[in-house]
Amino acid sequence: MGVFTALGEPELATLAAAFGLGVVRGCRPIAAGTINSNFEVTTDAGAYFVRINEGKAELDVAWEARLVGALAEAGVATPAPLVAADGRPYAPMASEMHKWVSVFPWRAGGHLGADEVTDHHAAQLGANLARLHVAGLALPPAWRRGSIYDHDHLVGRYDRIALASDPQLARAIAVLGAELAIITDGGAVRRRATPGMIHGDLFRDNVLWANAAVAAILDFEQASGGSLAYDLAVCINDWCWDPHAAAARCSLASALVAGYENVRPLPDGDRLALPLEVRAAAARFTITRITDVYLARVPNPEKDFRAFLARVEAWRGPALGQLTSAL
Repeated sequence: MGVFTALGEPELATLAAAFGLGVVRGCRPIAAGTINSNFEVTTDAGAYFVRINEGKAELDVAWEARLVGALAEAGVATPAPLVAADGRPYAPMASEMHKWVSVFPWRAGGHLGADEVTDHHAAQLGANLARLHVAGLALPPAWRRGSIYDHDHLVGRYDRIALASDPQLARAIAVLGAELAIITDGGAVRRRATPGMIHGDLFRDNVLWANAAVAAILDFEQASGGSLAYDLAVCINDWCWDPHAAAARCSLASALVAGYENVRPLPDGDRLALPLEVRAAAARFTITRITDVYLARVPNPEKDFRAFLARVEAWRGPALGQLTSAL
C-alpha cells in the first residue's frame, strides 16, 4: 500500500485553483489502499481528502462521483466530491495525462480493528448499510453498472488458478472448485434476492468511526448493481469474523442484521439467499487475493488469501448453520 503519483507544489496550486480550496498549507500522503494515491491536503479554508484516480477512465471517475454525490444528498454518511470550476466533480491532473483527481471534504475518524468491533458497532454498520441500499433503490436502475466480480468472472479467474502447479494453491483449488459448484447450483435462489446498488467492498478499512458512530463510508470504486443480500454478506465476512480463532462471531452477525432490519426489513428472497451469498463473498475474496496478490507477487500480508480461504472452509462446515440460526 502506498502512493503511486506524487503531488508537488505546481500540482497542488493547480488543484487548489480548480476546486477553490484556498492557499495550500500542507500535504500529507496517506499510505492506504492498493489502487489510488491519496493525500490529506490542508489549506487556509480547511482540510480535504484528495485522491488521484490511478488507471481509471474519465467515464469511471464520473460514474462514481455521480453515485457518491447522489447518496450523500440522500443522507448516506459519505462525503460528496467537490465540484471543480468547470462543473465536473473531479478535475484533470495537469502533470499527468489521463489521470483525474477527486477532492472530498475531510472527515475525522478512525478505523476499527477486528478485535474492537462490538454488537453496537455491528448494529450501527447494519443500519448505515441499509440506508445506503434504500437510497440506491431510489436511483434510476440505469445507473447500475455491472460488477466486474460477477459469478462468471470469478469462475474464469478460478479456471486460471486451477492451471497453476503451485503446491501452495492445491488446497485452495480443491475447496474453491467445490464451493463454486455449490454457488452455481444455487443460482435460482440468489436471483430471488433484491437487486439494487451495492457498495461491494464495505470492509472495516472503508468505514470511519467517531464517538462510536459511523462518520463516513468510503471508497465506492467497486460499487455496482448487484444483490443487496450479497452486500450484507460481504460485511458479515469481514466485520463478524475472529481472525485469531478463525471463526465466525455470530453475535456480531446477529446485531449487524438486526441493525439493518431496523431500517430495511429483509424480504424473504434476501433472507433465503443470504447463506449462499456469505459463501459467495468468501469465495470471491479468496479468488481475487490469489490472482491479484499471491500470483502477482504483491508483498501485502494483510491480503493473504489464506485468511479468506479459512472463511470458505468454515462456511462449508457447521459455522454456516450456526450463523443462520443466529440471524
